[in-house]
Amino acid sequence: MVPFIDVMLVLLIIFMVTAPLITPSMIALPKVGKAPGQPPKPIQIEISKDEVIQIKSAGNTTTVKLGEVGAAVKRLQPAVPAGEQVTPVVISADKSIKYETVVKVMDGLQRAGVARVGLSVQTGN
Repeated sequence: MVPFIDVMLVLLIIFMVTAPLITPSMIALPKVGKAPGQPPKPIQIEISKDEVIQIKSAGNTTTVKLGEVGAAVKRLQPAVPAGEQVTPVVISADKSIKYETVVKVMDGLQRAGVARVGLSVQTGN
């Protein structure tokens, strides 16, 4: 047991002497360009407890029926030149409504050709 302790103490001294001599390595991080501008404000679709669908965009609120959601959002999205971002759509639905309603809204948006659709959730703590 004693030779083992001697070897460990010698190794400890070696590491203590050499540790300050080792230079920390530098990492060359990649560079990225800046975004061309602020991302566009999303169009918000809110589905309430009684399944009333409201579309909010630029301070305006419109109540629509389930079958008209895609066309209404498509009218609100401006024409976007090539290379720029399309206005995103965010769906906020009450947790007590049927999942089927949210899927039908997403299907209507997909059929209308809306590309960027997201779901709004609340983080739990």
